[in-house]
Amino acid sequence: MTAGTNMTDIESDASKETVAAEPAEETPMKAEEKRSDDVEEKNDNGDSKGTIQEQVLVAVEEPEFVHPEGGWGWVVMLAAMWCNGAVFGIQNAFGILFMSLLKEFGSPEDDDLRFKTAWVGSLSMGMIFFCSPIVSVFTDLLGCRVTAVGGAAVGLVGLLASSFVTSLGPMYFTYGIVFATGCSFAYQPSLVILGHYFKKRLGLVNGIVTAGSSAFTVTLPFLLSGLLEKVGLQNTMRVLSILMFILMLAGLTYTPLLPKPVSSNKPGSRCPPMSKVFNVNIWKSLGYRIWAFGIPAALYGYFVPYVHLMKHVEERFGEDANKEVLLMCIGVTSGVGRLIFGRVADYVQGVNKVYLQVSSFMVIGVMSMMIPLCHVFGGLIAVCLLMGLFDGCFICIMAPIAFELVGSQNVSQAIGFLLGMMSVPMTVGPPIAGFLRDRLGSYDVAFYLAGIPPIIGGAVLCLIPWVEARRIRREQEEAAKDGTQEQMLEFKRNSGGQGDALTVKSATPDSVI
Repeated sequence: MTAGTNMTDIESDASKETVAAEPAEETPMKAEEKRSDDVEEKNDNGDSKGTIQEQVLVAVEEPEFVHPEGGWGWVVMLAAMWCNGAVFGIQNAFGILFMSLLKEFGSPEDDDLRFKTAWVGSLSMGMIFFCSPIVSVFTDLLGCRVTAVGGAAVGLVGLLASSFVTSLGPMYFTYGIVFATGCSFAYQPSLVILGHYFKKRLGLVNGIVTAGSSAFTVTLPFLLSGLLEKVGLQNTMRVLSILMFILMLAGLTYTPLLPKPVSSNKPGSRCPPMSKVFNVNIWKSLGYRIWAFGIPAALYGYFVPYVHLMKHVEERFGEDANKEVLLMCIGVTSGVGRLIFGRVADYVQGVNKVYLQVSSFMVIGVMSMMIPLCHVFGGLIAVCLLMGLFDGCFICIMAPIAFELVGSQNVSQAIGFLLGMMSVPMTVGPPIAGFLRDRLGSYDVAFYLAGIPPIIGGAVLCLIPWVEARRIRREQEEAAKDGTQEQMLEFKRNSGGQGDALTVKSATPDSVI
């Protein structure tokens, strides 16, 4: 007998018999724990998603989230619009900075001058996408607001540091890595947060948000040209730092609304499960895998015009040519395209939105090949107008397609992995074009080659609707088969005067298709 036990042996035996004869009463907490353990065990073994009572319980406790479709979401939309403008407006206007860098840090004797200088802008654009998988993890763990504000702060530091650099070497680090990394952490949450506030209007809202970069692309070339002429390269970058400071304030508006998924952390564990840190479920979708490889394949020549078009115009039409007008044309029609195709995407069902991207890549590829053929400045303006229009189409429907392929809970990492894979073609394209110019003496071959990858990538994307239609058809057949078996079993359990059989509706996940 222990110190804490006052029962005799007889009492102990009697109590054991009582326990054996009468089952112990479960407390509500224990019953709930047992129920959750049973559900987890069944899910782990790939069995049914629970009994009828459990399905009803989940339906009662977890009502479907209703997007506000407005309200504070309009403020978030404006903040995200500023984010897109500040990040990609600066990137798209790099052609103006590119010529200033050639004059500031280059020498006429350097045969690889354009190749080396192009790496500054290519590293910057590439790092924005390269960091995206990491950003998606931070977004899931820390939330959109903390990630965006922290990223804008890092971008501000990188841009300020670039204003004190006096050679290309440090510029690779301050502008190409630090500034771009901050932009990446600030940019991706602006895509994810929109899905918290909008669903029916998501295509239109994405069009408006991505039009922010078009507005900046239109105005920044003229602003940068004037600043570079009056205050120089270093002070111009300090002025651009103001945009990043405002971006920090804009990130504070990102208030999340979507309910967080139930955590599966072990009690007392602060580390999230690996399935949350790296969501491998998105790669189980064949449609997403095709999308994630087809988009990068199409982008090897995408960024080439933004970097080299200004220098090409200067060489072909002279230094007095109004080259900033071309970037303005791309920016204006890109903004129009994002608004138009963003609205059109709301009326295109499911993954058929991919066909809009296919048409975009086809036109962008053909227009890139047309650039060397334009010996009249007006023809070049027409090419840039068309290129900008379909560039806006490609960009504004990226997020809606991701929502269609993987659902709202997985969209952060789906976009992150995609942007990460886009980093390679976005980085290597412009330096290769600069290398070809240095070796061949003109940009003609570079622009011809830049038009091939978008056409090939667009052809690959055509497979996605067919793959998704086949998957849906297979799931429907399996659901019909499972539903028939469940009804038969339920009829047997409830026969013999136990009441009418309950009709169970198959609880398949909400399809975003």
